Amino acid sequence: MPSDTIDNVLILQGGGSLGAFGCGVYKALANCKIKIDIIAGTSIGGVNASIIAGSKEDRPEQALEQFWLELAESSANLNFPLIESLFGYQTPTTGTTFGDYSSTTHILQVRSAISFYSSAIYGNKKVFVPRWNPEFASTDPEYFRPHEWTYLYDHLPLIKTLEKYVDYNKLQPSGRPNARLIITAVNVLTAEPLIFDSTKQQITSKHILATTGYPRYYFQWVEVEKGVYAWDGSLLSNTPLREVLDASPIKDKWIFLVENYPKHCDRLPDNLLEVQHRERDTMFSDKTVHNVQMSKVITYYLRFIDELYHVLENRFNLEKRKIERCLKKLRQNRRK
Repeated sequence: MPSDTIDNVLILQGGGSLGAFGCGVYKALANCKIKIDIIAGTSIGGVNASIIAGSKEDRPEQALEQFWLELAESSANLNFPLIESLFGYQTPTTGTTFGDYSSTTHILQVRSAISFYSSAIYGNKKVFVPRWNPEFASTDPEYFRPHEWTYLYDHLPLIKTLEKYVDYNKLQPSGRPNARLIITAVNVLTAEPLIFDSTKQQITSKHILATTGYPRYYFQWVEVEKGVYAWDGSLLSNTPLREVLDASPIKDKWIFLVENYPKHCDRLPDNLLEVQHRERDTMFSDKTVHNVQMSKVITYYLRFIDELYHVLENRFNLEKRKIERCLKKLRQNRRK
């Protein structure tokens, strides 16, 4: 059914460091002068979305890029050349081989693994720190009782980092953000979705912590309000497309969806690490295609009803206001 305006929507998936890809996509949109009306995300996608919507700078794409550069610079990476030399590997610039392999791809894979494990051991001071750090010995009552731990990493440092980039006063119904912000989480006790919408509530740092509280990364849940404990929204859906359609069902939409995890691959995995990556890709690709197809079907039927109304209007004396009220109610409640 035609609407008066079209919303430009940017949807950002979760995916940890893969969120840097979303930064690049948004920069490309900004360079093309495409104004985003609604931005939605979960996990690191929720972080990106929050920076874009509530940026303290006039150019959110620059703030988002600076955020990712700061994270990269503070990453606790081990000494790549030293570790590679211990295993007899040499850098690709010398033209020598990497063990039994001639491709530099394997060097990049090893460096990626080293980066992963160094982050697991030391954390990233701008995002999360390990709970076993000595600094927590005097403040964490469970520090010497690890058998009672429900998380391994404290991601409160993320909030301190975001204070430089996000103006939370913008992220409320009267805050005039750069775009309407929607981020998602899941209720730990009920497994029900939690949707935080800047047009309906004040979004705070607590909500951002909630959308990034991924338990498989051993982050803690967050109490977003009394008795409501939240985990990362990617546990239910890594692509908050449905939430956008529910929140704004009447206007037509031009949707830019950033997928961090590929649905298709060219070959079967060669080793256990690749098996795990493909498992992850499959799990986080979720039901985006189904949601798009269902939205098209619903839109088709709404347009059909609208056309049918006009046909009947020409043949019979119908109460136009009453019919239009019914159609509007149908559009607003199309997913209930």
